[in-house]
Order: sequence, then C-alpha cells, then structure tokens
Amino acid sequence: MLIRLIYLSKSVGPQTATVTDSILRKAHASNSEDDITGVLCEGQGMYLQVLEGERGAVTRLYARIFADPRHTGLELLHCESITERRYRDWSMARVSLSDVDPQTKIVWPEFDPYSASGELIMARIDELVARGSPVQPPSS
Repeated sequence: MLIRLIYLSKSVGPQTATVTDSILRKAHASNSEDDITGVLCEGQGMYLQVLEGERGAVTRLYARIFADPRHTGLELLHCESITERRYRDWSMARVSLSDVDPQTKIVWPEFDPYSASGELIMARIDELVARGSPVQPPSS
C-alpha cells in the first residue's frame, strides 16, 4: 500500500545551505534504498515536506524525522493512501521558500498550512514546484 504524508516543522537553528544539503544528501541515499519519493520545501524557518512510498517505509522515516534534533514543532498535516506517486522521479527534491522570493509571497499569501486541508496544501506545493526549480541534492 502506497501513502503520501505531508508534515510541517520549524528549524531549530538557522536554515543554512550546509544544513539543508546535509539533510538532502542523507535523504537521497536512504530514500533511494527505501523507495521513498518526495519534495522538501524549505525556508523562512520552516520545512514542509511530502513523502511518498510504501506505508511501513514512510512511517519509519517519519519516526526518524520526528526524532531529528534539527526540527521542532513537527506536525503531521495530511496522510492519504495513493495509487500513484506524484514525485516518482525524485528521491527528494528541494524547493526553496526564500524570504526574498516574490513568487513565494504570491503563491502563499496569508496561507496557514496548520489550518489548511491536505488538498489545499498539496495544491500549494504543486504551485511551488511548478514555479520553482526543484533540485536534486548535491553530490557527496
């Protein structure tokens, strides 16, 4: 059974390229092995992530993310059974939510992911992916 899970968390420290690259390197290696796909939206002190894969593998990964000291306030926003992956080509792509990116402010005006439905959150992520430039993690 495939599932899609969306969570939001806050960064404990500064969101630097070094921290994000470290997260993405590890995600790329383990997600490829566990057949998990998804996208990480990061910036403005937040991480918004979509994970897709076999239910047990995604559940185990979410437990590891929950225990990761680089996050706080982790909240599961949406979880659903799926028949097909939305991000099948990405072990983990990244979309930056830069404070200075005017597209982010246009796409997310007054958007509160804590109170939005899973469908609305997915639509917003799709807009970010379409407007941004998802990138694979840097090579080691």
